Amino acid sequence: MLKKVLRTTYILRRNSLSQSQGIDQSISIANRLLTLPVWKLDYYHIFLPIIEKKEIDTSVILSILQGKDKHILIPKVLGQNNLQHFLLTDNTKFVVSSWGVPEPLDGISISVDKIDVVFVPLLAFDKKGHRVGYGKGFYDTFLSQCRKNVIKIGLSFFEAEETITDVRNADVRLDYCVTPNTIYSFNTF
Repeated sequence: MLKKVLRTTYILRRNSLSQSQGIDQSISIANRLLTLPVWKLDYYHIFLPIIEKKEIDTSVILSILQGKDKHILIPKVLGQNNLQHFLLTDNTKFVVSSWGVPEPLDGISISVDKIDVVFVPLLAFDKKGHRVGYGKGFYDTFLSQCRKNVIKIGLSFFEAEETITDVRNADVRLDYCVTPNTIYSFNTF
């Protein structure tokens, strides 16, 4: 299916979720993440949700990371398709961007070459690990800058589509995608 069609379909599907469904499914996703073999690493990059777009609530995942004493990085948009990554500390202050994304005001910037795991936002994905986001290319640009062995984990309320038909060379595949019911693995390590 085409990305444009999937984008429209999954925005509608996500908008149809009640607040309690979104919370329950976000908790299920976080619990399922605990079974992945990624918890001995150090630097974890995670997005904060756009509440108005009913994105996955990543607060439980943040709590898990903090409980495991991991270095947590939060993105901030800097210009066209560019993200900067800040270390989450007790002193981190947040502002909501014009797009509704909670972002660090400032802080300790960390280079992408330190990142071990990236939790990736998405609208839809397919059984080969291709993803559909909002179409701005922020995460494809960011992921292409990371080390080749960075582990990319998509988070989705919904199960995989069979195939995304208009994948581009610049699109970066996921290694895993976790839904409330399933862990999809796209690569072997």
